[in-house]
Amino acid sequence: MITRFYLDTSVFGGYYDTEFEEITKKLFDQIVKDGIKIMYSELTKNELINAPDRVKDFIKSLPENLINYIEITDESLILADKYIAEKVVGQTSREDCIHIALATINRADVLVSWNFKHIVNLTRIRGYNSVNLKTGYPSIEIRSPKELIQYEDNN
Repeated sequence: MITRFYLDTSVFGGYYDTEFEEITKKLFDQIVKDGIKIMYSELTKNELINAPDRVKDFIKSLPENLINYIEITDESLILADKYIAEKVVGQTSREDCIHIALATINRADVLVSWNFKHIVNLTRIRGYNSVNLKTGYPSIEIRSPKELIQYEDNN
């Protein structure tokens, strides 16, 4: 059973983005209904400093018992830099790598993102997991919100 989602910044921003809003809202409804823990990182907090107030207010409205705040550690920075050294992504994607590293080190069941270029991308996922396995970490599931919402079964 999935019980811990690491949500990157794009998921919170997706709550009010016309392209992602419907699915993102369904995901958060499911998170609250099922009591899924949200791993919310120091990096996400920093990236949301300039976000619209309605995004910040939405985050504050989430049940506190579902939020697990994660700080950036030296270990996460070292792992993030290994992703770059192994050319999974370039140096300009370091923050994305930090999200992956934080989710990996803190044993998220799934990292959830709307970032298809640098995160939710089969080639990248294989690269991140290759580095994880080489360095003694477990592989990480990386999915978009659309892949995680539960659909009604009318059969």
